[in-house]
Amino acid sequence: MTALTLSTAAASGLRADAIVVGVAKGSGSKGALVVAPGAESVDKAYDGKLASVLETLGASGGEGEVTKLPAPSGFKAPVVVAVGLGEVPEKDETYGTDALRRAAGVAARALTGVKKAAFALPVEDADDICALGEGALLGAYSFVAYKDQGDTKPGKKNGKDAKAPLAEAVLLGGKPRDKAYKAAIERAAAVAEELNRARDLVNTPPNDLDPEAFAAVATAAAKEHGIKVQVLDEKALTKGGYGGILGVGAGSDAPPRLVKLSYTHSKAKKHLAFVGKGITYDSGGISLKPAGHNETMKCDMAGAAAVFAAVVAAARLGLEVNVTGWLALAENMPSGSATRPGDVLRMYSGKTVEVLNTDAEGRLVLADAIAKASEERPDAIVDVATLTGAMMVALGNRTFGIMANDDAFRTSVHEIAEEVGEPSWPMPLPAELRKGMDSATADMANIGDRMGGGLVAGLFLQEFVGEGIIWAHLDVAGPAFHEGAPFGYTPKGGTGTAVRTLVRLAERTAAGDLG
Repeated sequence: MTALTLSTAAASGLRADAIVVGVAKGSGSKGALVVAPGAESVDKAYDGKLASVLETLGASGGEGEVTKLPAPSGFKAPVVVAVGLGEVPEKDETYGTDALRRAAGVAARALTGVKKAAFALPVEDADDICALGEGALLGAYSFVAYKDQGDTKPGKKNGKDAKAPLAEAVLLGGKPRDKAYKAAIERAAAVAEELNRARDLVNTPPNDLDPEAFAAVATAAAKEHGIKVQVLDEKALTKGGYGGILGVGAGSDAPPRLVKLSYTHSKAKKHLAFVGKGITYDSGGISLKPAGHNETMKCDMAGAAAVFAAVVAAARLGLEVNVTGWLALAENMPSGSATRPGDVLRMYSGKTVEVLNTDAEGRLVLADAIAKASEERPDAIVDVATLTGAMMVALGNRTFGIMANDDAFRTSVHEIAEEVGEPSWPMPLPAELRKGMDSATADMANIGDRMGGGLVAGLFLQEFVGEGIIWAHLDVAGPAFHEGAPFGYTPKGGTGTAVRTLVRLAERTAAGDLG
């Protein structure tokens, strides 16, 4: 894991392997390159010509652009790395925390194999330091557990050219002894490290991460951070009447689990419940997915991974709010014991559901967990799930949808997601779509109209929320797993999306602003 440190030293005199500076596109028709604040001592060492040197090398300041050049004479670092920040902010505005987070992420990824890098990027306050710290840790992430790494110490390679991530990121402009800056860097480490743990879980192959194994990881982390944990195995689930979770897991040799993680604070006045879909592998069950749609289905537990990470982060930060995480874990497989299309499940709530499509399984495990979470009467429930392909059709691969039974709460969650840099969009729950889930056999069916399928799934889940409880549903099917080239602080594979939204919601709730 990359280490974060603070320093008020000038970049020109700091002993490091690289100095990271920010550059941006200037305003006006010519759009000349501009050196961003924080790099003044570096620019001075180039006799004020750093921008022109970079332009000669083809740099434009565009977001995500990286240009490396030799450091000037007298520097204790051999390399200067210029990272693009995008457009220069308007007068009286700053670059914004997510622009800084993305730039730090790009730089950290470009510095794989380096021992120590100093980040001389714009810093106005502790929030900027927190963003840079998060970006550096998230950008340095790589999942190499299943690769032959050989010697991956910083600066060394093996025959496969494997490299260790950036070992240390020194954030310049942050005061090491200032309480606000110290808290900012500690927050960045707690959130980013747990988010990266969620990424690890999403990236782990399903033969090594079945429900029991996931529950074991959660249990170990809970004990480490003083979180109370309860794991319901298949016997307890049967005794408790969790028909949704059991029905989804019926076809697998790996039995399902429901994990409850309880973080409490003695001064807490509010209680949040986070519920995560944890399908450790989704074949579609008897309604088997077509060829080409199975290969990444290890990511179908990304919601549970996000919930797990958020609860642990809340504990590490000592937030004055009670947070309960519910991980609904199952493997959806076809076999002689699998649930069939046409079967009827009796859910934990007592409702009966006719299963018309076994590939609409996530809502079944979530429904049981939401109903159980409702019994504790939390102030709000938020579920996170890679639930529908329909949401990807609507919003693409980088934006998650937000549905809720309270407009003000939906707006608040959306604002929080945008604030922390997680693209999202509020979605409706049209009442007329509920009729499509009517069943002649059971209380309801698990699917309805094809058009608006993502909204239908939200309406299904709403049926299991306790009366009078505020609830929001995050469908993260698009951004939870990234199959393209890395960008910003987002790697290829598991992204850890929604973790930062949940943590910020917990922070706001602790501060008395539930929304």
